[in-house]
Amino acid sequence: MATEDPCAVEFEAERGRMFGVAYRMVGTASDAEDIVQEAYLRWQRADRGRIREPAAWLAKVVVNLALTHLASARIRRERYVGAWLPEPLLTPDPRLGPAEAAEQRESLALGVLIVLERLTPPERAVYVLREALAYSHREIADVLEITEEYSRQLLRRAREHMRDSSDKTRMNTPEANTRVVVERFVDALRNGDAGTLELLLSKDVTSTADGGGKVAAARRPVMGRSKVLRYLLGLRVHPKAAGVEQMDVVELNGQPGVLVIGTSGSAISVVVPRVNGNQIHEVLLIVNPDKLAHLDRETMR
Repeated sequence: MATEDPCAVEFEAERGRMFGVAYRMVGTASDAEDIVQEAYLRWQRADRGRIREPAAWLAKVVVNLALTHLASARIRRERYVGAWLPEPLLTPDPRLGPAEAAEQRESLALGVLIVLERLTPPERAVYVLREALAYSHREIADVLEITEEYSRQLLRRAREHMRDSSDKTRMNTPEANTRVVVERFVDALRNGDAGTLELLLSKDVTSTADGGGKVAAARRPVMGRSKVLRYLLGLRVHPKAAGVEQMDVVELNGQPGVLVIGTSGSAISVVVPRVNGNQIHEVLLIVNPDKLAHLDRETMR
């Protein structure tokens, strides 16, 4: 029997935590996987005899790779066709690291990941390490090579930006209630029940779609109850709707969402209604096939 490579064993012990950091930093699973793979290659080449704390060393590598990625991603997203939304993940996902605390689960929500896009890369790194992985400011300072005081300043700024970006980013709606609203939304959409949909949508609801220029989708947010209602009902009777096999309520990024499966058995869209109280204040639609391929791989396992 072949002996396990100690290098790989040590790395695997931290893989979930590293993927969780990378995904929260860059917003896409495929890029997060690339970052983790590059971290592994660097781990293999490193003189591990000189590495006193492997977890801290790997965290520093992953964060630095993510920061480099964000610098180039900002340019790419300026050229992106339509709205850019994070890539959804089915949860729970063991690769995402710890998710027991409310802050850890919240940091995965698509709405939070969208707001994180508006932070500076250093603010984003501090926020992710502190809120998602409960790193101390001393540990964050070591990873980012900054002072503890500057780490605290960056966290304060990040939290202020998160609060200012949207009063609705953080919801206190119980998870069970959210699921009930999402299930009612799906049933109404299936049946073309305009009355129920109208009741579920808040007056100032918005709908944002990410087609990436590869699938026809609204390139700008649709705003207001009447417009979003017409938009959703229009999607239901769109010619491509004939290719819908089923719509399942699943847990996406720690919150109830809708996975739309086509007749081919593959995911053709993800719909994430963001719920506040008993109404939906935002509908996120992801139809870019590049951002759905990962879901297909996960559901086929």
